[in-house]
Amino acid sequence: MKSVKHHSKLTQTLLQSLAFFLIFLVSFSTYSQDVDEARQKEGKKLFKSLCASCHKLDKKLIGPGLGGVEERRENDWLKAWIKDNAALRASGDKDAIAIFEEYKGSNMTAFPQLTDKNIDDILYYTTVGELKPVGGPETGDDNGGKKGGAPKWILYILAAAIIVAFLIIGSLLKTISELKGAPKTPGLLGQAAELWEGIKKNTFLHVLFVIFGVLMTAYVLFGTLFKVGVDQGYQPVQPIAFSHKVHAGDNKIDCQYCHSSAKHSKHSGIPSVNVCMNCHKNISEVADGLQVEHNDETLVKADLDKEIAKIYDAAGWDADKLEYTGKTKPVKWIRVHNLPDFAYFNHSQHVTVGGVKCQKCHGPVEEMDEVKQHSPLTMGWCIDCHKETKVDLKGNEYYAKIHKELAKKYGVEQVTIAQLGGKECGKCHY
Repeated sequence: MKSVKHHSKLTQTLLQSLAFFLIFLVSFSTYSQDVDEARQKEGKKLFKSLCASCHKLDKKLIGPGLGGVEERRENDWLKAWIKDNAALRASGDKDAIAIFEEYKGSNMTAFPQLTDKNIDDILYYTTVGELKPVGGPETGDDNGGKKGGAPKWILYILAAAIIVAFLIIGSLLKTISELKGAPKTPGLLGQAAELWEGIKKNTFLHVLFVIFGVLMTAYVLFGTLFKVGVDQGYQPVQPIAFSHKVHAGDNKIDCQYCHSSAKHSKHSGIPSVNVCMNCHKNISEVADGLQVEHNDETLVKADLDKEIAKIYDAAGWDADKLEYTGKTKPVKWIRVHNLPDFAYFNHSQHVTVGGVKCQKCHGPVEEMDEVKQHSPLTMGWCIDCHKETKVDLKGNEYYAKIHKELAKKYGVEQVTIAQLGGKECGKCHY
């Protein structure tokens, strides 16, 4: 009887727990359905276009964090502040004056064009925030952020196993054929032995093999020597996952905004973190869904936000207090393109005078997450370019006379860089 009562009590407890769990699920589902997705999307759209440059939901940026702002301020006050905060301060409103003084007299842009519905949609977005995706938190791919596909060594093993299987099947079929009465053949090893005996007795083949061996050795040796110092394809892993694809490609930032010395100096220069902070002082996180390939891994938003934090650490920027600490650190970038010391190359001569695009030498940088050396940068590669490139005389009267004389000398309409002296040793070696 005790056992039956105990069993009954246990069953009752389980049923109560199950009922409680179902009620929790229903209430959670009801809460999820209460979020007006259309209104949230409209509010998010307005927030991103008008507010996001100065405000975040969860923390301060230039202005205060706006997450749950309706719990701290009345709706009518918020509308008056957003439409014309200066007028609200002029009316003597203590809260408006206090916020103005807290942020050191920084004027917030007025938005008189916004309707009450627009503001209500924005405030709704600040209350509900981002909608959680059904699939759970943001992740990379199924391989822990690394590029998909099986490891290469598994493919090699499978290929070897298939070859061995075919050889075994061929051997079995040969054995079965011989057992059925077919004449025996020497087999693969027997045929190889007969071929080797024939080679050993043929003097002409000996001489032919020696000549072939010498030529192949010379080809491999000289080919290897000519590749010394040629780093085409070199792609080091940088200390910060800076994506040229995002900056120069997606956001159309001109190369010379960061590499400003390329137009008037020998070197293109590495931008200081102060140049980065011109934008990233206000951009502390990347867009949702952005992915960047770095060191054979796919970095997602959570990873990329940490990369921006590295810039803040280098610049000595306190993202919470919105001020510089004075404690800076160098970013130890790894050089990608490096010419020999005896070769002279001037960026300004090519970029400013010649009008050469960066992609001519560096390749489609706007498509690269990690920059690599696109061209071989050898002497032959440079000379080939000088032979093919015509001199542009537009707006350059200095070369008009000499160009006319050289064109007559070479019998051409337009002189190339090489014909203008671009093959002289002293141009690049001094």
